[in-house]
Amino acid sequence: MADDNNTADVVVCLGSSCFARGNAQNLAVIEAYLLNHSIQNSIRVTGCLCQDECKRGPNLIMRGEHLHEMNPSTLREILLTLGAGQVKP
Repeated sequence: MADDNNTADVVVCLGSSCFARGNAQNLAVIEAYLLNHSIQNSIRVTGCLCQDECKRGPNLIMRGEHLHEMNPSTLREILLTLGAGQVKP
C-alpha cells in the first residue's frame, strides 16, 4: 500500500510470462491513462517479479486486489474507477 493517503498503488508483474503475455502493453496503457487524466500523482505504479500465477496472467495488483488475465480493454475500465475520485489507499 502507498504511504500517502492520497495515493493508490498499482503493481505490474514484470515476470517474463506476464510481460510477454500482455503486461508490456498494459504498462503502456496505465502510463498513458495517468498522464492523459493528470492523475499520475495519485497513483503509484511499480513493478514486481513473478507472482507465481503465470497461468492466470498477465497479472496486476490494484488497491491490494490481485487481477488476472488483464488486457488493455479491461484495464481501461478498471482505471476509470481510479480516475473518478475513487482512489483509495
